[in-house]
Amino acid sequence: MAQQTAAKAPPKKPVSSGGVFFSFAPWIIFGVVASPSTWEYAALAALVAAVVLSGRDILNGRLRPLDITGIVFFAVLSVLALALGRGQLLWLETYAQVISNGLVAVVALGSLFADPFTAQYARESSPREVWDSPVFKHINRVLTAVWGTVFALMTVSTWLAVRYPAQDDWFNWVVPIVLLVGAVKITEHYPEAYKARVL
Repeated sequence: MAQQTAAKAPPKKPVSSGGVFFSFAPWIIFGVVASPSTWEYAALAALVAAVVLSGRDILNGRLRPLDITGIVFFAVLSVLALALGRGQLLWLETYAQVISNGLVAVVALGSLFADPFTAQYARESSPREVWDSPVFKHINRVLTAVWGTVFALMTVSTWLAVRYPAQDDWFNWVVPIVLLVGAVKITEHYPEAYKARVL
């Protein structure tokens, strides 16, 4: 009976918004700093942030897919910046933010077909016996879908900034910030709201 109760018990902390934010931090740094004249520095800053924030996980040999993607992506950008001339990288200067946001969206939404990436953070603050519970799985699928959708929308927004330079401030700053704040708020409040509704 005790085992049955434990299996049905919902996780107390389905996901940590702080942990999720740390994995997104390098991508956000890149998005904030990157521009046609500064994307090389943005890539280097994001690479350093990705390595530093993943330092403990690197030492323990347990990097998450989003962290691995960030390290590889920003390392490639940094190498390209050193190896190629500006004329050869014009397309990258123009679409760097679009590509980075799109890549995060693909990784996040793609994880829904295997292990939703927010669940990887939730397991660090939840007892093992609830990892397979329907509540735990549902909450993390929803939160992963939210973050993936936010970055998909940011991909569109930064693409629109390229197409409509006069609206650059809106599409490169206002819209992404509103989307990110919304995702953080949902991550903080949805788990408890959902548990209160179903339990």
